Amino acid sequence: MKIDPQLLEFAKSMRQTATDAESLMWQVLRAKRFMDLKFRRQHVIEPYIVDFYCHEIGLVVELDGGQHGTDDAIEYDAERTKFLEALDLKVVRYWNHDVLERMDVLLEELLNIYLKLKVN
Repeated sequence: MKIDPQLLEFAKSMRQTATDAESLMWQVLRAKRFMDLKFRRQHVIEPYIVDFYCHEIGLVVELDGGQHGTDDAIEYDAERTKFLEALDLKVVRYWNHDVLERMDVLLEELLNIYLKLKVN
């Protein structure tokens, strides 16, 4: 199945305009630095673009800024998560400020998620 070229182009532009939190998370996840897992960033899973995706364990990591706190965004994110979980993917969400200020805590949580997913 061919992916919508406009979606691919938008994902590419998102990679080039990453937030500080996305850049920091990418430094941790890229090049198999986390548990020797290959992550992709701004990866298309139609009709969505996810922030970080690891195919090997079916993990989606989403980073949220303040705009995700509105009622509409909360509803949209819930629908999106439900869609991705229906594809048998595990979705975790982190606030940008947590990535920037508490990376050690997030990495410990990701390690625990990895260990659970690896067992299943």
